[in-house]
Amino acid sequence: MIHLSLIGIGTGNPDHVTLAGVRALRAAELILLPRKGEARSDLVDLRRLLCRNLLDEAARSRVVEFDLPRRDGRDDYLGAVDDWHAAIAEVWRERMTRHLPQGGRVAMLIWGDPSLYDSSLRIAERLKGVGQDDAMALAVEVVPGITSLQVLTAEHRIPLNALAEPVQITTGRRLRERGWPEDASSVAVMLDAGGAFQALAPEGLHIWWGAYLGMDKQCLIDGPLAEVGPAIVERRAALRERHGWIMDVYLLSRTPLLSRASSGECR
Repeated sequence: MIHLSLIGIGTGNPDHVTLAGVRALRAAELILLPRKGEARSDLVDLRRLLCRNLLDEAARSRVVEFDLPRRDGRDDYLGAVDDWHAAIAEVWRERMTRHLPQGGRVAMLIWGDPSLYDSSLRIAERLKGVGQDDAMALAVEVVPGITSLQVLTAEHRIPLNALAEPVQITTGRRLRERGWPEDASSVAVMLDAGGAFQALAPEGLHIWWGAYLGMDKQCLIDGPLAEVGPAIVERRAALRERHGWIMDVYLLSRTPLLSRASSGECR
């Protein structure tokens, strides 16, 4: 049997890896690290750093890297993602079969947490019960990690929700297509290709934005959306140009979360 541990590792700060994550990593006989191309080499570099710092020399020999298949950019988004996940699952299966033909413990280091806008659990589900013998039967363990939303609110020193009010977590695509979610006081936005908040009427909205959260290149901006929205769009484009990639997340609220002077500059 393959025992697969999906280990949440947070958003870029090695100190955010939990003790449970360290134990699961050290127990693995195979550690799979995805490469996403040169433009996003920081992501695999962090995983390599974690393995160097948390594993002894003998254990580091268990680390195997693989190139992540690319997603088709066609208009059928859900169909393209489904095909992409199938391709990734086949890569996982091939590496596990090659390196652990009799079964064993496999670990994968998942950015943030496997439960929040991450598809590792869905990909793992594809490996279950598809013509596998007993050695390749799959059991999945999830080791929770710190999410980008937790880091965002911690770095801005704000609560996620207004007092007794709900929060809706959505994507940039959905925000563009459907606007402000009904009955939401605050909206957390992930997987935004860039500036989806521009589809909203900015009056009365406050934004807390962060890019490269937990990393040494972290950038934070907050303030009334009408005032700082253009600055966020401009800074995001400049950061993407400088680093070749960007991951950002933000929180929008109609209700004050805390009374504090705003910062329209990256900090």
